[in-house]
Amino acid sequence: MSAATTRSRTPDRLCAEAVELARAAAEEAAAPGVVGEHVDAVWEGDRVVTHLFECQDMGYRGWRWAVTVARASRAKVVTLDETVLLPGADALLAPEWVPWSERLRPGDMGPGDLLPTDAEDLRLEPGFTGEDVPPPNSAVSDEMAELVEAEDAELTGGPPAELPIAPVRGSISAVAEELGMRRARVLSRYGLHIAADRWDEQFGAKTPMAQAAPASCVSCGFLVPMAGSLRQAFGVCGNEFSPADGRVVSLAYGCGGHSEAAVMPKPPRPAPHVFDSMQVDLMPLRPPTDAGSVDAAGAAEDLGHS
Repeated sequence: MSAATTRSRTPDRLCAEAVELARAAAEEAAAPGVVGEHVDAVWEGDRVVTHLFECQDMGYRGWRWAVTVARASRAKVVTLDETVLLPGADALLAPEWVPWSERLRPGDMGPGDLLPTDAEDLRLEPGFTGEDVPPPNSAVSDEMAELVEAEDAELTGGPPAELPIAPVRGSISAVAEELGMRRARVLSRYGLHIAADRWDEQFGAKTPMAQAAPASCVSCGFLVPMAGSLRQAFGVCGNEFSPADGRVVSLAYGCGGHSEAAVMPKPPRPAPHVFDSMQVDLMPLRPPTDAGSVDAAGAAEDLGHS
């Protein structure tokens, strides 16, 4: 068994008794009146003890002033090692730090902000850089130019050195730049998929607006087609009255601003009232009498007077 394992973990007596020395060091490092009661003495090693004091600063609830003192071998004087402020078990701590790349959210960028893209970003892949060597049978390769010169020399009979050099056609970089293929990196398949999922979630077929639309965007005249492979599923809305104006929408999306939407239906007419309160109904005060009985009663009355 080594000597290190046989040493006692009991704090050194002189170091443990150096409470006032530790308090003086904490008060010197802290603001006045924020060093509280002595909490504990922690054994750190041979003749090394850390004294803990309460921190009464309102901004550091649950923190402790930790002052470490030490004593040299066979020495009777305790010396100061370091003074720090450490969190306790119930200390108020700041949230765990998150890298900016994980904190960034859509819409956080403002004018003048720069967003550097990681060289290993999975959303991108290398595009055409102009460094690719053309195949030997390409019309712009050096081998093809030499072959043309040799064939011309055989037909004319003159030495190749006396023939004019074959005209240099447009370089690959120039052609690529003219065709819009000079970007260093382009979207990878993964980048296309996550972009499509994000757009479909915002303006897709499952949104409440699309569920209530009279028709989908694939038949709308305000749809601006996109280029590339995404044109099979997405386009750009060009209707200023649509909630998706200027946004990438799924072809299955739709809204009430469809170019071929029918005339707005008229509101349904309410059911007729059971009692018409706007028309006057004539109600007789006496029950109707029979006309024959009235004439007979009149004739009898005339005979009696005669």
